[in-house]
Formats: sequence, structure tokens, C-alpha cells
Amino acid sequence: MAKINTVLFDFDGTIMDTNTVILQSWQHTFLTFEGRKRPEEEIYSTFGEPLYITMEKVLPDIPVEEATSVYRSYHYDNFTDLINVFPGMLELLEKLKNSGYKIGLVTSRLANTTKIGLEKYEMEQYFDTIVTCEDCTKFKPDPEPVNIALERLGSMPEESVMIGDSMFDILCAKNAGAKAVLVGWALAVSEEEKNGDNSPDHIINNPEDLLDILKG
Repeated sequence: MAKINTVLFDFDGTIMDTNTVILQSWQHTFLTFEGRKRPEEEIYSTFGEPLYITMEKVLPDIPVEEATSVYRSYHYDNFTDLINVFPGMLELLEKLKNSGYKIGLVTSRLANTTKIGLEKYEMEQYFDTIVTCEDCTKFKPDPEPVNIALERLGSMPEESVMIGDSMFDILCAKNAGAKAVLVGWALAVSEEEKNGDNSPDHIINNPEDLLDILKG
């Protein structure tokens, strides 16, 4: 195995606990158009997918721009107050930076709220590149988002690892030829998926566990 010199992170559910604001934004949208909430498990299954794609699937009878506008209005108004960085993640990023790793963020989120989240915890300083859905024409699980990050960083897939909380992240990494690491606090990955044909290469239960993987 080649020595890892590049670490890519997903944003939602991996670095940042955005689960509450995402759930509430979806439930607000469902209440607006259907007059009812939906099971949380149904929402979890969409984690990691670009909003427009999910919206077309779950509300096919509502114009996607209209439904997305309702979701994003609530999401943006409540975003800063409802997000938190996962414990240990800031310390991990600092250790990786100080150790000379190239660090990238690869997210299906829009750039503006990604920036807001990073600024709240002064995290922008740790990332050498940030790839959002606005940089891509294809999205996770397609390898394009990871490929864009690797090209910007001058990194090879076999020297890289991607950390995420959904099968969209795991497959994106694998399709690009990078190692895939699932966080143990993921809400959207079943036990079957963790052990199936497309299972992650590693699972970490704490951010610092990644350091052991990188050491080999």
C-alpha cells in the first residue's frame, strides 16, 4: 500500500454535526407541502446526496425549485445555531496539518453554507482545497468530486484517503481509487452496507483513530 499523504473529508455528518438542521429543514418542507412529517429514517437515507437530486425523488409532484426554496430558506435561517463540530475533529485536523498532510474538503453542500460552518469554528485554515457541489457536474457516488480535489492537490488516488458518513462518500472514494473510511457516528449506513461488497476499507469510532490508519 502506498504511503498516504492526502486526506479528504466530507462535511455533513463527518466533520460537522448538521443532522439536526437537515432533519428539521426536511420536516419543515414536508409539513409545508404535505401537512405531515415523515419518518426520520427516510431522511437519513438521503444523507450525502445533493439536495436537488433528493428533492426530485421525494417530492416528485412539486416543482423542484419551489420545494428547494422552502427547504433552503429554513435551513439558512437556522443553520448557524443548529450545527456543531463533532468532538475531536478540530484536534484531528490540527494534527494532520502540523504533520504535513494535504487536506481537502469534498462536500455535496453549497459553498455559502459550507463557508459559514467552517468560519464558525475557524476551520478554513486547515483545508488546502474545498470542493462543493458547485464545482462539479457529477456528484457522489461518481468519482468526479474526489478527482477534482486530487487534481487540485497534485495527489494520486493510491496516496489518498476519504472520510465520510454515507455510502455516497464511500463509493465516491472507491470509484476514484482512494481508500474509504467510514465514521462510526454515521446515521445513514446499515450493518449490511458496512460489511457488503462495497464496504469501507476502515471504520473509525473516534477522529483520532484515523491517525493509526495513516501510520499503517
